[in-house]
Amino acid sequence: MNTISRRSFMKTTAAAAALAGAGISKLAAKPLKMPIGLQLYSVRELLPKDFDGTLAKLRAAGYTEVEAAGYYKRTPAEFRKAMDKAGLRCISTHHSLADLRAQGDELIDYGHKLGVSYIVCPWPMPRDPAGTFPLKLDDWRWVAEELNKIGEKVKAAGMSFGYHNHDMEFTPEGGVVIFDELLRLTDPKLVCFEMDCGLVAMAGRNPVDYLSKMPERFPLMHVKAVVKGADGKFHDTNLGRGVPDYQPVLRAATALKHYFIEQEDFDMDPIEALRLDVEYMRKLDV
Repeated sequence: MNTISRRSFMKTTAAAAALAGAGISKLAAKPLKMPIGLQLYSVRELLPKDFDGTLAKLRAAGYTEVEAAGYYKRTPAEFRKAMDKAGLRCISTHHSLADLRAQGDELIDYGHKLGVSYIVCPWPMPRDPAGTFPLKLDDWRWVAEELNKIGEKVKAAGMSFGYHNHDMEFTPEGGVVIFDELLRLTDPKLVCFEMDCGLVAMAGRNPVDYLSKMPERFPLMHVKAVVKGADGKFHDTNLGRGVPDYQPVLRAATALKHYFIEQEDFDMDPIEALRLDVEYMRKLDV
């Protein structure tokens, strides 16, 4: 999964500053009172081996909400039953733009039966099926049009539709930042955004810049920490061991409804690492 994030605040007189401070504290406390979610891509290697057992371990680790990344050959009823058994709620699900264009009605119907609130597109595609990455600006503008069309269908089915960023959306072309263009061209009534804060940081950007300017566009968030390794490349790490700093990010995410921890790389047992991520979020002072 790939790239982007949220944040920021103010002052005036002593009395106004005190009031603003109280307001910030109130908003800042909100994210930590929210259920702790997990993007199930984090345990993609464990679920095929022991689906029910892995879900039970996640619940024991402190997770209560999840975001799906594949259904592991289960029907909506079977998937939902497994979630209920584990004490988890599936809030959101991921499908690439190619899949949504090819079988959108089927995937929307699955999500509706599963009971998710959000369907999110985590990966775009070139306008020309024979095209390649990186996408050109015209491709991204076409992607925005497609997102609006799909968002309309998802909304009609009683759910919300979103787009999940990677780092590539922050590369400018001709002075235009792709992510800014996606925000501009997508209809706020049809398309929201799920900011992957780790990928935004990987792109050298600050999630707070976007979150503070238009928090209402970001009801969803991926909480991910990245660190540059000895190989010069960024890798996922446990929360608190990399960037970004989630204190200002969560303070800026005033319209946040759900967040999902996502960790793709591990240097310890994955379930233990994900438990430590929960511990970090519970102790985070915002």
